[in-house]
Amino acid sequence: QLQLVESGGGLVQPGGSLRLSCAASGKGLDYNAIGWFRQAPGKEREGISCISASGSNANYADSVKGRFTISRDNAKNTVDLQMNSLRPEDTAIYYCRAGVVWGQGTQVTVSL
Repeated sequence: QLQLVESGGGLVQPGGSLRLSCAASGKGLDYNAIGWFRQAPGKEREGISCISASGSNANYADSVKGRFTISRDNAKNTVDLQMNSLRPEDTAIYYCRAGVVWGQGTQVTVSL
């Protein structure tokens, strides 16, 4: 069955960048819209970006619009999230989701 694994998280200073990747195994992602979500300590999980199956349409939460860019490579079964101009409030565990399948998450910490 489909499995998703996120990678690319880490510690970065405010204003810095990170690129997260969501890799699929067990099944291709070709027919799935993919979403990136995040959950900060003490807060509910929120959707921040999604991309259509073809990659032709993408949406962003207001909190990340203009700073984050989602992209996908269906040949490689990956969906990436380029995060620029990171802020301390971006600190969270980041998850990708395809349908009802979630990855395990990757920690992003933005701090001096």
